[in-house]
Amino acid sequence: QVQLVESGGGLVQPGGSLRLSCAASGIIFSINNMGWYRQAPGNQRALVATLSSFGRTNYADSVKGRFTISRDNAKHTVYLQMNSVKPEDTAVYYCNTHPAYHSWGQGTQVTVSS
Repeated sequence: QVQLVESGGGLVQPGGSLRLSCAASGIIFSINNMGWYRQAPGNQRALVATLSSFGRTNYADSVKGRFTISRDNAKHTVYLQMNSVKPEDTAVYYCNTHPAYHSWGQGTQVTVSS
């Protein structure tokens, strides 16, 4: 059974930084393309960043230059480094494969506010 467990969210001031983590189990992590997604109140879940098994990254225009996705295959973990955060980054953040084949985890709440 696939499990995706996100952590690292919290309250952060505009301009601050956070590092999200997602531990995956039940999949052959190293061969999967992984993604971070987010869902703000009243909005549909949206793709934020992807990282292929070969190390290629892609980012939503809204986070380019501010967010960095990375992975540690030995730890079966994918990360999202969030810098220069803005209030519009407030959302619940989720990880999944890309495309998102598996059931969603509980997500981690990120709130950007002064």
